[in-house]
Amino acid sequence: MREQGNACIAVDAMGSDKGPPEMVGAVKLALERYPEIAPIILVGDESTIAPLLDEAALADHPKIRTFHASQVVDMDDKPIQAMKHKQDSSMARSIELVKDGEAAVVVSCGNTGTLMASGTIRLRTMEGIERPALATVMPRQKGHFVLIDAGANPLAKPEHLVHNAVLGSDYCKHVLGTENPRVGLMTIGTEEGKGNETTNAANELLKSISEVINYHGPIEGFQLFEDVVDVVVCDGFTGNVVLKTCESLFKCLFKDFLGGEIRKNPMRQFGYLCSKGAYDAIRDQLNPDRYGGAPLLGLKGNILKAHGSSNRESVMNAIRIANEIISADLNSQITGDIQKANQIIFPPAN
Repeated sequence: MREQGNACIAVDAMGSDKGPPEMVGAVKLALERYPEIAPIILVGDESTIAPLLDEAALADHPKIRTFHASQVVDMDDKPIQAMKHKQDSSMARSIELVKDGEAAVVVSCGNTGTLMASGTIRLRTMEGIERPALATVMPRQKGHFVLIDAGANPLAKPEHLVHNAVLGSDYCKHVLGTENPRVGLMTIGTEEGKGNETTNAANELLKSISEVINYHGPIEGFQLFEDVVDVVVCDGFTGNVVLKTCESLFKCLFKDFLGGEIRKNPMRQFGYLCSKGAYDAIRDQLNPDRYGGAPLLGLKGNILKAHGSSNRESVMNAIRIANEIISADLNSQITGDIQKANQIIFPPAN
């Protein structure tokens, strides 16, 4: 595993849909709200970044420095083409800072496919892990849970799901602060044998590593948002469908449909005003900006992917999570637990 280096956070200043002003604004918020945060390297076109730092009164801040990159990966760029023709992009240079030990975490709102491909190729997976996994934090009753994999590895073998469980459990424990997180395997029934070949095999392997994770067994889709488990394990195809469906449901049902119904007549609007506190609490609980970004776990370096359309509040929270990853020395925790799990599921031949 690579050293934490200078324990800096490399922020891709150019990849956001909202542009560098929003990224500089996020850095300003992070420094104001979390004075103990690690030093930040803003990566991108210095002729663009420097005036924004001046405007934000951050030009001489002791925790900020810039690193010039002349290119930007666009949202419609293909990963292979971007990696080949945009080697001086802000995204590529941010990842290289982690590879070279000058930073410990990359925070980027840029092209997801290129970020994951570039990160995997340049940083490589940890010893004992074949595929990285994307973890995202989802709301539920009484808090949140970690969904892993949320899209990095659509086709998973049973051992990949075991590794996902370890990665998600360590992230939930050491970064989100959940003591002894409960881990569940997403399938189509809680009865033994009710699933496909991959999930059934993974279930048996997960039961065998009880000394590494707190495995609670298979769970079904309707249990996701109950207080049943703290980490939900699945392949990247299933996880991405769940994630995108939930995001759409939140927008269409709660924001558009419910808002439209409330505005239909004065009586409903009055009722809304009387219940505004409850609606605000629900909105805050479902707000995706609370955790800001999804880490790509299992690499010899840390990458945090934020939404392309993230506002400064969301990016600030991604920077906060990046700082917590550094403070927890997450990769050291993962390395030890993956080694323990592999010794159990891959016993040495006699």
